[in-house]
Amino acid sequence: MTDLIHDLIFKAADLAPDAEALLYQDQTMSYSLLAGEIEIKADGLRALGLSRGERVAVYLEKRLETVVALFAASAASGVFVPVNPVLKPEQVAYILIDCNVRVLVTSLERLKLLQTVLLSCHDLHTVAVVDAQDELPAIAGLLVMSWEALHAANRICAALPAIDSDMAAILYTSGSTGKPKGVVLSHRNLMAGAKSVTQYLGNQRDDRILTVLPLSFDYGLSQLTTAFYTGAANVLMNYLLPRDIIHIIKEQQITGLAAVPPLWIQLAQLDWRQVSSLRYITSSGGAMPRSTLERLRKALPVTQIFLMYGFTEAFRSTYLAPEELGRRPDSIGKAIPNVEVLVLREDGSHCVPGEPGELVHRGVLVAMGYWNDMEKTAMCFKPVKPRQSGLPLVEIAAWSGDTVQMDEEGFLYFIERRDAMIKTSGYRVSPTEVEEVIYATECVAEAIAIGVPHPVLGQAIVVIVTARKAIQLKTDNLLAECKQRLPAYMLPSHIEVREGNLPRNPNGKIDRKFLFQEVQHLFTGDAQ
Repeated sequence: MTDLIHDLIFKAADLAPDAEALLYQDQTMSYSLLAGEIEIKADGLRALGLSRGERVAVYLEKRLETVVALFAASAASGVFVPVNPVLKPEQVAYILIDCNVRVLVTSLERLKLLQTVLLSCHDLHTVAVVDAQDELPAIAGLLVMSWEALHAANRICAALPAIDSDMAAILYTSGSTGKPKGVVLSHRNLMAGAKSVTQYLGNQRDDRILTVLPLSFDYGLSQLTTAFYTGAANVLMNYLLPRDIIHIIKEQQITGLAAVPPLWIQLAQLDWRQVSSLRYITSSGGAMPRSTLERLRKALPVTQIFLMYGFTEAFRSTYLAPEELGRRPDSIGKAIPNVEVLVLREDGSHCVPGEPGELVHRGVLVAMGYWNDMEKTAMCFKPVKPRQSGLPLVEIAAWSGDTVQMDEEGFLYFIERRDAMIKTSGYRVSPTEVEEVIYATECVAEAIAIGVPHPVLGQAIVVIVTARKAIQLKTDNLLAECKQRLPAYMLPSHIEVREGNLPRNPNGKIDRKFLFQEVQHLFTGDAQ
């Protein structure tokens, strides 16, 4: 097996240089062209002084340059950091500062939005602009250059080459107690994930995989690595409307599509009658509603449907084989190839079938930890004793924080998250991050953000606040402030103003569970 993630592209270029690798709008790159561009940009990054293990952030929508930049960073022995293109400037700056990014690749429009906040990113030394015009903005202390200019005048000696246990990428994911955490992934993590997924999906060189999910999301990035592992074609898409996705599936004869449940809910309502190319579809990032699943099964009778479960700290843990959908549509399945999934009690002992416990993932997909955060790393990445004899007595595994149970046949069923994390539109949202924006208005005395069931989003964000004394609090003003500082997927769907103090639990904290019970049916209409 190829050891380093960028080598997938070079290997595919050697085997089939003229095969399509990437497509975006009316642009196409063969594997040989993609490999050549990656080599040129990797040389350019080394010429800028990028050292082994230093970070390159890419803040772009999905486009050809985005993919080239990510894999060029890897080929230069650096570490790529894909930044979600919907994030606001302050959130982007937090990521750039947190993992000491040295080079940023972005667009001219995005750079103009970032100009002020980049002044606080002291480790950043270069910004490469993919659509540079004649005049690039000057930013004190930074080299701002065009993407085309990112190359070496002479062949640069390769940096000390990476090995498969080195860092390859840092993906930022929300935590329940504040700012996003950077999950550090090795080349080995990414390679093993690509190999495992292609095994159970049965990917081949003639596949055409459509990528609609953000590349900052491990599920989105996986669409690239899966395609490159098998030498398949990947089609990049920034869609406006769900019906645009069906149009491109027909136009490009797409064979594989991945989406999160909120998008599947919308897609299931549309007309699929002229779609004949889809060999498989996959869903992860939350529970697929039974009604949506049935609609998709009827609309795509010969398409294999894979329901999956994963978390960024271990990428992918389980999948439900298509042939099991009719018998157990509510199951998240069994462990993917080369992974062991355990259901453990708090003391680390194994639960019996039917007993709820925490899902714990062991194996090569377990990430290296959180960037520069030993305390949070120790909370998620903890030792576990494997059940089989002959294995090491202690191994570090990823503890998901999710409660599941296993039936007698070994199939797993999701029950709930233990923490306050909100799962909306396939994203994990930190309630604390939403609350901080509300508190920053200086209009509220107390605020709490809660995730409640929603028929389309999975969970919707509900914010409950009390006003500071002598302040006339208007929910429209709070929502406007949120729109200024938060991406669309983090915006509250409902803001409620209450009088007096919010209820407390025995520890004196705002009683999140009690308030959840009060508003849990807000969007479902269920009787309480």
